[in-house]
Amino acid sequence: MSGAGSARRWHAAYALLPTGLAREVTFEVTDGRFTSVTPDSPAGGAALLPGVVLPGLANAHSHAFHRALRGRTHAGGGTFWTWREGMYAVAAQLDPDAYLALARATYAEMALAGITCVGEFHYLHHGPGGVPYADPNAMGEALRPAAAEAGIRLTLLDACYLAGGLTADGHLPLGAEQLRFGDGTVERWADRLSALRPSDGMRRGAAIHSVRAVPREALAPVAEAARGLVPAAGPLHVHLSEQPAENEACQGFYGLTPTALLEAEGVLGPQTTAVHATHLTPSDIAALGDSGTTACFCPTTERDLADGIGPARALHAAGAALSLGSDQHAVIDLLEEARALEMHERLDSLQRGRFRPEELLVAATAHASLGWEDAGRLEAGARADLVAVRLDSPRTAGIDPAQVLLAATAADVDTVLVDGRVVVESGLHRLGDVGALLRKAIEPLWEDM
Repeated sequence: MSGAGSARRWHAAYALLPTGLAREVTFEVTDGRFTSVTPDSPAGGAALLPGVVLPGLANAHSHAFHRALRGRTHAGGGTFWTWREGMYAVAAQLDPDAYLALARATYAEMALAGITCVGEFHYLHHGPGGVPYADPNAMGEALRPAAAEAGIRLTLLDACYLAGGLTADGHLPLGAEQLRFGDGTVERWADRLSALRPSDGMRRGAAIHSVRAVPREALAPVAEAARGLVPAAGPLHVHLSEQPAENEACQGFYGLTPTALLEAEGVLGPQTTAVHATHLTPSDIAALGDSGTTACFCPTTERDLADGIGPARALHAAGAALSLGSDQHAVIDLLEEARALEMHERLDSLQRGRFRPEELLVAATAHASLGWEDAGRLEAGARADLVAVRLDSPRTAGIDPAQVLLAATAADVDTVLVDGRVVVESGLHRLGDVGALLRKAIEPLWEDM
C-alpha cells in the first residue's frame, strides 16, 4: 500500500508532532513515507490541510462483522450473554462475499474516523456447521481486499478457538453456533494460519480467543505459532478478563486467574496484547506490566456491554503500554475511545487529569502493537499517515489544538492520508457514500431474524 510517484507536499497550521504541538508545519511525502516534517515553514505551493494534523490512528481491536449489531441489541436491556446470542445469529448469515461487503464498509467507516490501520481479531473461519471452505482461509482472505479497497492497512489476527466455554468443571465442547469458529485442534489452526500469506498492506498475527475458548495445553503452542511467523514474528492478542464470570471459571478449574494462567504458559510479553483487561487483581496488573504486555482498552464497547471500567492508569504505571480499539463497533471513533480512557478513569478515581493529552494520543496511535512499528508518528522516515481534524466545527471551535482529543469527534475528521495516499478528503471517503455501503451490507442480514 505504499504511495508511489514524485514527492508531494502538504501544509497545516497545527500538527501534533512527537515533540508536541507545532505551528505552520510542512509535510513532504515520497513513496509513501514522510521525507521531511518541517515546523515554522511557509506553505509555498503545498496543499493546505485544515485544522490540526494528527498521526494516523490505530484501531487495535476490531470484529468487523459485529458492526451489523449496532442499534440492534438494546431491547429489554439484556446482558453480555444475550448480546452474544445476537452476535451468533449474525455470524450464521455470513459467507465470504457478504463478509467482504460488510468488512469493506466497516473499514471505510474507520477511515472516515481517521483510522489508518486495523487489527482484526478474526475468528469467523469456516462455513456452516464448521465445514471448511475449499480455501480454508476464505473468510480471512475476504478481509484483505476489504481493507485495501477501504484504504487502510490490516493486521489479521487469526484466532484459535477450540472450546465452547469454561466452567469450574472444565472446558465445554463447541456449541452448534460456534462450529464455524473452531479448527478442532491447535495443530490444524496453526496449519491454516501458516497458509495465510502476508502482502503489501496486510500483516499476519495470531490470537487466543480467551482462556474460555483455548484450553491450557494449547496456550503455549498458539504463542509459539505467533513467534514463528515469517518473515517477521507476528503480534499475539488475547481477550482477557472481560467478564467476572471468566475469572470465576478460570479460578474454579485451574486455580489461577486468567492472567496468571497466561503468565504460567509463557504467553505474556512485548509481543502480546491483552484486550479489555477489565477485572484484574494487583498481581495480574504487576504481571502484565512487568512482562511489557500491551493492554488494549475498548471503552465504548466496555460501557455498551456493561463490562466495567478497567485499571488503565494502574496498568500504565506498572509498565504496560496502552492501545485502543472499537471492538464491536457500537461506536467507531478513536478520538472518543481516547477521551473515554480518561473519562472512565475520572469516574472511577474521582480525579481529573489521569492521562495527559499526549498520553492519550500515544494510545490512539499504537501501531506497534499491530506489527507496524514504522507508523503512528509525524516524523521523517515514518509511513505517511496523517489525519486533519477541523478546528471550526461546533465541537472544536475555540479549543486549544493541543487538547483536540478531549473535544473532537470522528465527525470533525476532514482529510486522511494512508501511506501517502488520500483516502478521505473534505470528510468524504473515496468509495463514496459509506452509509449506503453499510446499509446494503447490513440490512439483508436481519431480513429473516
